[in-house]
Amino acid sequence: MEAKLINRFSIEAAGNGKGLLGDINGDGRMEVVFVRADGDIDDRYVPHQVTCVTAFDLEGNMLWQTGDLSGKPGNFGSDFPAQIFDYDGDGEPEVLCVMNKRFTVLEGRTGRIKKDYPLPADEAHDCIIIANLTGADRPGEIILKDRYFNMWAMDRDFNVMWTHHGNIGHFPYAYDINGDGYDEIMAGYDCLDHNGNIMWSCHDLEDHADCIWVGDVNGDGKPELAIGGSVTCLYSAEGEELWRYDGSIESQHIALGKFIPGAPGLQLAGLDRIRRGDGYKGQWDGLDGLFLVDCNGHEVRKENRQTKGWLTIAETLRNWNGEGRDYILAYRRGGGVNPGLYDHEFNMVAEFPIESAKGDYVLHGDLFGRGMEDVIVYGDKEAAVYSGTFIDVHEKPSGKPIPQPKRLYSSTLYPGGYIE
Repeated sequence: MEAKLINRFSIEAAGNGKGLLGDINGDGRMEVVFVRADGDIDDRYVPHQVTCVTAFDLEGNMLWQTGDLSGKPGNFGSDFPAQIFDYDGDGEPEVLCVMNKRFTVLEGRTGRIKKDYPLPADEAHDCIIIANLTGADRPGEIILKDRYFNMWAMDRDFNVMWTHHGNIGHFPYAYDINGDGYDEIMAGYDCLDHNGNIMWSCHDLEDHADCIWVGDVNGDGKPELAIGGSVTCLYSAEGEELWRYDGSIESQHIALGKFIPGAPGLQLAGLDRIRRGDGYKGQWDGLDGLFLVDCNGHEVRKENRQTKGWLTIAETLRNWNGEGRDYILAYRRGGGVNPGLYDHEFNMVAEFPIESAKGDYVLHGDLFGRGMEDVIVYGDKEAAVYSGTFIDVHEKPSGKPIPQPKRLYSSTLYPGGYIE
């Protein structure tokens, strides 16, 4: 299942930023937006802010740039506070980011500042979560957080609606899990209603929640919540723990999907951080490995990894080549292992060579509006566009805007999401 290299182009002008995807100009093809963050901070504990935003089309043309490229760029040790979303409801997506301690709304087509607002607190910029807290016909409220403990919910005029203090993890996930028309917020190990009140909490879990997924895992027709942290566990929408998988040392990333053809329910792929390294101390001998459990939490398989590397990110990639399959996308593996797609037996079925991109960070989405997910691998100098089926990137786009899916306006280094 060969990955076809569709295009590669220079992104040096972006200054080593994190990539976001969205059809920012409504031409029927997604663009890639790189957000560069501040450096000289210990981003394990201090939130980033965005210093520069640069937009490219998939042919490699730079469309616009807003901000300042001077100074040292930030590392990828924590989230960058930026999303692509139609915030004002005008039918065209904006780039939302925190710049200069202000929540800033950039016009997607041009990069000009449309609006900006003061932050509710100095460190309310670890990441941006978009939610529906008012029961409207579309999400439009913003949740900001500091690194680990505090959250602020903002209304559409950027007034504080409520605050929450707790063990909130990396990227709280907003989803209407009980069907009442309002999003609930899984804030780490606490499930909050739309008013910020705790509905229920996970129990007997250590550390913090690294990533959160929602889906009908056991096939009962109701959504469940899968939470990866000190262990991997599954909770009902009412807060009942359904199962717990403790066969990993640190469940750093999890991903839901229909990875095993014909198997009941959904499976959960995870990334076990078996032995942590420490890049801040120059200790790069860490080790991680994939694992897979079934809909009942029973272990199916563990990866017997023979190469070093401990910073892998694992996600779900859907319908790579039109066959409708779910695959495990794993990247930032280290040890000379390229990003790639893995099946349920941990065979790499498609490989994305990093020499074509001078880096190993990955974006994925329906870039061309075909109903299939494509992949962009990027570093600090180049980006490479891969597809499971050939398409000419230089052909004129359809002109039919691609709606921004929830997964892409919930961009995070700690991927979670909703799987049907």
